[in-house]
Amino acid sequence: MRIAELDASTWPALERLFGPRGAVAGCWCMWFRQTTGEYRSGVGDSNRSEFRALAHTGAPIGLLAFDTDTDADATDAEAVGWVALAPRGDYSRLERAQVARPIDPDEDLTGVWSVTCFFVHRKARGGGVAAQLLDAAVRWAADRGARTVEGYPVDTDGERRTSSDLYHGTLRMFVDAGFELVDRRGTRRALVRRTVP
Repeated sequence: MRIAELDASTWPALERLFGPRGAVAGCWCMWFRQTTGEYRSGVGDSNRSEFRALAHTGAPIGLLAFDTDTDADATDAEAVGWVALAPRGDYSRLERAQVARPIDPDEDLTGVWSVTCFFVHRKARGGGVAAQLLDAAVRWAADRGARTVEGYPVDTDGERRTSSDLYHGTLRMFVDAGFELVDRRGTRRALVRRTVP
């Protein structure tokens, strides 16, 4: 599997992966970057345009997984998975989310990066794509100066869930990737962190 950063050159692959619905209900991975009002007014084409503009800035926003490591041009290659990852401060919604609340309200969150979302093509689900993306995301964040990577996964407790329930990733996947459980957030969510060198 080949992993590549989302930027102007890989945007067409993300667009094909997300399809006309923008992954889920016109989100285009903007939910964590907007207020509820902004999100609702932007669902669909507006969110797509805003996310495309962000991808063209070169800002760190996430990684794509491709099911081949051929030399196909990024504009033609087919992506099978996506992980959203950026400095925590880029996600305004996390400031208001109970699941993302730091244990210490006075903690300096500089250098903390957040994994907020996964999307895997239905034909590639169950094949470990999200786990490979998570591993790559930790390395990618470390290379860009992150000191900690955190996530807000779902604890499935062994139960089968629909893909729409699992876009945060699963607690088991994060723990298997070396993340530590920091705190339970209700019965089904968790705050996890991994310190990076």
